[in-house]
Amino acid sequence: MVTSVWQRLFLQEREWTMVAVVDRRQLVLQAATKCFSLFGYKATTMDQVAKIANVGKGTIYTFFTNKEQLFDEILRDVITEMKHIAEREIRRDKPFFDNLHRVLDALLEFRGEHELFIKLSQESRDFGTPQAGDGLDKLENVVLEYLEREVEQAIQQGEIKPCDPQIVSIVMFRLYIVLTAELNKVHVPLSKEQIKEYFHLFLSDGVAQAP
Repeated sequence: MVTSVWQRLFLQEREWTMVAVVDRRQLVLQAATKCFSLFGYKATTMDQVAKIANVGKGTIYTFFTNKEQLFDEILRDVITEMKHIAEREIRRDKPFFDNLHRVLDALLEFRGEHELFIKLSQESRDFGTPQAGDGLDKLENVVLEYLEREVEQAIQQGEIKPCDPQIVSIVMFRLYIVLTAELNKVHVPLSKEQIKEYFHLFLSDGVAQAP
């Protein structure tokens, strides 16, 4: 009986220790995300992360070998969130283009509002920091991989013509960015309905008049 009590106490203490370790790791990740979002990749230091997380710098190194590994872990978390967004927006009973609009709109809205995206874009554009550019590429590839899979499925189901899914996914993504962001620099911003109409015009209907 005594042994059983001590065993329970030992297991409970071990669980508390594991929770504390997870909590400290999460604190580090949250602090690092804030630092990268505020200062960019290049200007972020482990000292800053430790200060914001309110832990010793040595605590960070118990979880992450260096800044690169910490940055990669944060990117993985963002990628996971982006995948969840795409899965949430998909309606398998809806047509391909309806799903495409819904997912791209949600992902680009997430990208436009997420502070890390904004800072990495600025850093890559203004300073050419390789890690910032690589991080953006990884995040963009998530969207392109999703599009490629959806195009392949749409081809198999006969919703769109046979084509190269990789090429089409890149064109779709770039066109959506032009219509939702780049066009705003020289034109009055389009409404969501107008974006949808032009997307269909360029990719579904075509601009040429029928003979």
